[in-house]
Amino acid sequence: MSVEVRQVTEFEFADWSRAVGTGFLSPAPVPDEVVASRLAGTDLTRTQGAFDAGRCVGTYRSFPQELTVVGGAAVPADAISNVTVTASHRRRGLLTRMIGADLAAAKERGEVVATLIAAEYRIYGRYGFGRATRTARWSVDVPRTGLGRGGAVPDDGGRIDLVDADEVREIGPAFHDRWRVLRPGAIDRDERWWRVNTGQEPSAPPFEEPFYAVYRSAAGEVEGLAAYTVDGRWNEAMQPVNTATVRRLSATTTAGERALWLFLCSLDWVVGIDSGRRAPDDLLPYYLPDPRAARLSGMADYLWLRVLDTVRALEARTYAVDGTLVLDVRDEAGPAGGRYRLDATPGGATCTPTRESADLTLDVGALGALYLGDETPTRLAALGELAEERAGALARAESLFHTPRRPWCPDMF
Repeated sequence: MSVEVRQVTEFEFADWSRAVGTGFLSPAPVPDEVVASRLAGTDLTRTQGAFDAGRCVGTYRSFPQELTVVGGAAVPADAISNVTVTASHRRRGLLTRMIGADLAAAKERGEVVATLIAAEYRIYGRYGFGRATRTARWSVDVPRTGLGRGGAVPDDGGRIDLVDADEVREIGPAFHDRWRVLRPGAIDRDERWWRVNTGQEPSAPPFEEPFYAVYRSAAGEVEGLAAYTVDGRWNEAMQPVNTATVRRLSATTTAGERALWLFLCSLDWVVGIDSGRRAPDDLLPYYLPDPRAARLSGMADYLWLRVLDTVRALEARTYAVDGTLVLDVRDEAGPAGGRYRLDATPGGATCTPTRESADLTLDVGALGALYLGDETPTRLAALGELAEERAGALARAESLFHTPRRPWCPDMF
């Protein structure tokens, strides 16, 4: 019997949720209340399943997302999540069928890009996705930072308050909307995100309540928000050897970011900080008197991006200098392919199909890697993912696509 790929019904959602758990190697049954909560936040018209004799063996869903691009504009994105194929049904083209249908529908809806976080590196390049952001993780040896206990008190007139989840749900959404326009790669958070991530709705695994710290400027403006947990460890000599693990920390000002990190490094009984997912060019080490107290403990690709509409994507972002490039974009699946003339300025750009000779040739995955500024044309050329067709074009592209900070997506979806 052939495997059927189709939209999931409400009555099949519990089995679909089971298959998601199976695909991510979690055999535990999904509690009914978690299934009900997930269903309430799921658009079934964008949720697919692969069914073999009535049993779900493949899962896929997408949802609307806003992605910040260089310059602060947000573009509509097709965010892809919960992609699994049960081990017994791999290598049958099930993912190809599901992702093909979804990307075609996303293009039809007018979404400019598609985004996802790849559990495995080698899967999504063949569907036109490029590695668009990276994530870094830092371990801080607190006794080596050189901070005294007074490091928790901001010296700029601001203050840090510990708040509860109710206050986070009240102040968090507006703060995040101010923050996300500042960082290419950031995404929006809907109302349900705040409920789930503050424990108001059931989740699997069960929610662990964190501490919440808010930095307010001297004028009372919320400029930073952090959530963290502490593991409560003591050694045999009855000395506290706690590690504080940061779930999220973002700030709209350097003052707010610095104050929150120094606060965390000044917590009583805490000897180590696990930074959680940070930007690859994070300033955390340099907020400390001794930056060597922060050790890079991990670095990986994170957000992957596929351009669906080349014209709208390139016109949405800004560029470092004035310049013109003709790009020949190769896209076997079709939606982004073609030759385009980009007339760029720091204030915006126009992009039009053209028959002019190409300055650069690249496939759509390389365009995704370049788009938010994490990769550079020179690096992509060195890797064989981009070709210079006209002398000087590579240097021009390097100037145009340069960004002062690397993109960062702190959220899992």
